[in-house]
Amino acid sequence: MIGSLRRKFILINMALVSLVLLIAFSAICASSYQRVKGDTFKVMRRMAEGEPGAAPPPLDIGERPPRPAAPMLPVFAVAVGEDGEVTAVSKEGVEVTDQLVQQVTARALATGSREGCLADLRLRFLRLDTPQGTRLAFADTSHEREQMASLLLTLSLVGAGGLAAFYLVSLFLSSWALRPVEKAWEQQKQFVADASHELRTPLAVILANTGILLSHRQDPIQQHLKWVEHTQAEAARMAELVEDLLFLARSDAPQAPQPHAPFHLSEELLGCVLRFESLAFEQGVSLASDIAPGIVLDGDRDQVRRLALILLDNACKYAGRGGEARVSLRAVHGHARLEVHNSGEPIPPQHLARIFERFYRPDDARSRGHGGYGLGLAIARAIVENHRGRISADSSAERGTTFVVELPLTWREPAGKGGGSR
Repeated sequence: MIGSLRRKFILINMALVSLVLLIAFSAICASSYQRVKGDTFKVMRRMAEGEPGAAPPPLDIGERPPRPAAPMLPVFAVAVGEDGEVTAVSKEGVEVTDQLVQQVTARALATGSREGCLADLRLRFLRLDTPQGTRLAFADTSHEREQMASLLLTLSLVGAGGLAAFYLVSLFLSSWALRPVEKAWEQQKQFVADASHELRTPLAVILANTGILLSHRQDPIQQHLKWVEHTQAEAARMAELVEDLLFLARSDAPQAPQPHAPFHLSEELLGCVLRFESLAFEQGVSLASDIAPGIVLDGDRDQVRRLALILLDNACKYAGRGGEARVSLRAVHGHARLEVHNSGEPIPPQHLARIFERFYRPDDARSRGHGGYGLGLAIARAIVENHRGRISADSSAERGTTFVVELPLTWREPAGKGGGSR
C-alpha cells in the first residue's frame, strides 16, 4: 500500500510539474516568436518606407553611423507601378534574380493582404500603400526558424534536466511526506494484531467453558458453577478491553468538540484518592496526597476522573508491597499540575519513551501478572490531549517513577471554597 501510494505521489507531482513547465515553455516560445517576428517586420517596414535602390546617406569623417532600429536581416524591397510591374528594387544582405522578384511580387499582390508569408519560398512580405505608389518588402524567414529551433532545443534540455532533478526531489519528498502515513499504517497493523491477540485468550476460555457445559447437559448448573463464573469473568474482561478500544478509536476519529463544563478538580481528585485507600492498604502500599483546594478545570469530568483513576491504579500496582504512592495537585502558571508518584522499580530508559503507546509493556509478563492490557497509559494520553494538555513520565532507581500531567485551567477559586488537602 505504501509503495503504491508513493508511486501515485511521484506520478502526480511529475504530471503537475510537467504541465507547469509545458505552459511556461509554451509562453516563452510564443513570446520569443512574436519578438522575432516583430523584429522582421521592423526591418521590412524600414526597407519599404525607404527609397528602394538608393544608397545610404554619406557620413562625415569621424561621425558614427546611427544604431540600426532593428537587426540586420536578409531583406529586399520593391516599388510597384500602377500596372503591377516592378519599377525599383533595393536589397540588404541578399541577392535575388529579377525573375524571383517578379514572381514573389505577383504572388504577394494576388493575396490582397497587407502582410503574409510565402511558405514554400520561406519569405515574409509586407505591403505599404503610399502616395508615391505601392511598396513591398520581403524578408527571409530562415533566421526565424533557426532561432526558434535553437530555443526549442535549449528548452528541451532544460526541461529534461529539470524533470530529472525534480524526479529525484520527488523521491525524497515522497519518503519524507509519507513517513507519518507509513508510521500510522504500521501502528494500525500492530494495533489490530495486538487487539486480536488480547481478545483471543478470553474467547478461548469462554469457548472452552461453554464446551464443558454443553458436554454435561444433564448435570445441574450447581455442579459446573465455576465454569459459568469463569466465563462471566472472561466476558467482563473482554468487555472492558473492547470498551478501551472503542474509547481510543473515538479519540482517533475526527469528531465535533465534546462539550466541556467547569468542575472542581480538587474534589474529584480527592474522591479518586479515597476510592484507592482500601486497595492500597490491601496491597501494602502507603498512599499519600497533597491536593491544593479550589482548583477548577473546564473539561470533561468523567474523562478527567478516568485519567486520575488510571494513574492511581498504575501507581498502586507498581509501588510494590511496602512501597509508597503519592499524589499532588497544584495550580502552576495557569495550568493544573497533577503528579502521581510511586516508589517501585524504575522503568528502563529504553522503554520510558514508549510507555504511552497502545499495548506496549516494558515487562510483558509482569504487566500480565497485574492484569493489564497495556492500554491504560494510552487512554491517559488521549484524555490529556483531548484537554489540550501534556503528560510525561520520569523514572529512576533513586527517585522512583513520577507521571506529570499539565492541564490548562479556567480559573481558581479562593482557598476554602472547595476541595481540601490531605
